Amino acid sequence: MRPWLHSFFLGSALLLAAATAQAAIEAYEFDDEATEERFQQLTEELRCPKCQNNNIADSNSPIASDLRREVYRMLNQGASDDEVVDFMVTRYGEFVLYRPRVSEMTWILWYGPFVLLGIGAVVVLLISRRRRRSDTADAKPGLDAAERERLNQLLEQDKKR
Repeated sequence: MRPWLHSFFLGSALLLAAATAQAAIEAYEFDDEATEERFQQLTEELRCPKCQNNNIADSNSPIASDLRREVYRMLNQGASDDEVVDFMVTRYGEFVLYRPRVSEMTWILWYGPFVLLGIGAVVVLLISRRRRRSDTADAKPGLDAAERERLNQLLEQDKKR
């Protein structure tokens, strides 16, 4: 058999296998609807450590599948939502949460934008005050009656020349 023909058949077989491959669909059975809703909510709130932009409910990665299975196991054992989240955070860190908790490590994340907004407002206020002062300093001050009289005398003298 010719080498290129062998490669052609091998490539065709791989394409056919890839076309017929299907993603495994996980079906979890729950005792009640409340537990199923908790499962859905938790899997949507937890970030996939591999994908980073997907939650574990939407991710097809093997680790997301393992995490879904772990959430299911913990819920069936009667764990609370906080216990499930604490387990995931202990295992994968705060990164696994889409909404990190407020702690010493996340203060800048939660309050940083407000601090920057406040600093920006102060800077704008200072710049506007400085401009107002410089505009006032550049403007000619008003003349009192004696100065106006003196100015008129000087102008009259200038006209006579």
